[in-house]
Amino acid sequence: MTDDHRELVAKVPEVTLLFWIIKILATTLGETGGDAVTMSWLGETTPGANGFGYLIGTGIFGAIFVASVIAQMKAKKFQPALYWFTIIATTTVGTTLADYCTRSIGIGYTGGSAILLVCVIASLLIWRRSTGSIAIDTVNTPKVEVFYWVTIMFSQTLGTALGDWVSDTIELGYLGAAGIFGGLLVLTALAYYFTAFSRAVLFWIAFILTRPLGAVVGDFLDKPVTKGGLNLSRYSATAALVAVIVALMVIFPQKPAQSAH
Repeated sequence: MTDDHRELVAKVPEVTLLFWIIKILATTLGETGGDAVTMSWLGETTPGANGFGYLIGTGIFGAIFVASVIAQMKAKKFQPALYWFTIIATTTVGTTLADYCTRSIGIGYTGGSAILLVCVIASLLIWRRSTGSIAIDTVNTPKVEVFYWVTIMFSQTLGTALGDWVSDTIELGYLGAAGIFGGLLVLTALAYYFTAFSRAVLFWIAFILTRPLGAVVGDFLDKPVTKGGLNLSRYSATAALVAVIVALMVIFPQKPAQSAH
């Protein structure tokens, strides 16, 4: 393995229990943070922004996402703060983009979830066909990194629409939806430990499922009581989630992923 290969692989964190805990917190943060900008900040400060708040928010978070991905790709080694900042950027832009498509454009949760699911599957299939693998330990070139972040972006957006579809369209509520997605994550974990199913596919299934789980938990925290939420301040919930994520990163330093090759 060349030095360049090791450096690129080292930019991806080792997939451990801590990884999944931070990922779920990051997706919850994406929901509360995205809503704080599009619903609270823009809704309160920009008259008539209801129809454009999601689009404006998507523009803001989209710019942050692109900048963070560029910084991540230019990094020479795994930097936990930069990596998770980029993940959070994908969750926030995923939240606002999904809300814009399903609410402002009027595609609806069902249509939005279906379209985004096709995008995720297409991204993974093109990635697999182009490079021969979708495993995390193969994220070792700029080309693969692009596939990695594009897939993550689609999966985060899908998760928002899917979470809303289960909680609102199917009318299971936020806690009911959280139970559904949490249960599916448990089944995925069992498949990982007790079957020979593709580890790469199981990783992406789990990665996708953490997003709607975080989305419905975020909605549960900040949505009105009349809609089944706790009506907590979006700003306070976002700040608290940031604090917890930072604390976990400091207390439990993460190691870079190691290539299996």
